[in-house]
Amino acid sequence: MTDAITAERAVPEPLLSAGAVYGDASRGGAIAAARAFTAEFLAAAPTVLPGPVGEERVELAQLVVSELVTNAIRHTVGPCRLLLELGRDVLEISVFDQESAAPVPRGHDPRRIGQHGVEIVVAVCESLTVEPAPDGKRVRARLSLLPEYATTAHPPDRRPR
Repeated sequence: MTDAITAERAVPEPLLSAGAVYGDASRGGAIAAARAFTAEFLAAAPTVLPGPVGEERVELAQLVVSELVTNAIRHTVGPCRLLLELGRDVLEISVFDQESAAPVPRGHDPRRIGQHGVEIVVAVCESLTVEPAPDGKRVRARLSLLPEYATTAHPPDRRPR
């Protein structure tokens, strides 16, 4: 694995960004390493944000990273690159790989074992896009870092009882 700060920007002027490359030699541990990298990255958020990222959001970010890195490792050849970009209230998660074909979400099928990764990412993220890249593609997911109550009409101290 190689860690690197990158110049590519998904979030306009991200507050913090970092990347890691997972090569063929790290296939067995790439997913765990990517999850740990994401947790460490978000643990640094209080240096640029007013406070820490909530544990639920960290866990969702790790889930999204797991699914995207798993897809890149299972369905492409060569290394994949993870890029995390922190905005004021959003995390942009990008995974670059060397395959030009986009991942295809399958229809909902509760009997199917596995292959639900894209469905999961779509369900928890605000957006999921696939963009061509010079040597393959970039799969980009946008995950809100706002707590669940921030999207409701009732702030936490005014919730109906």
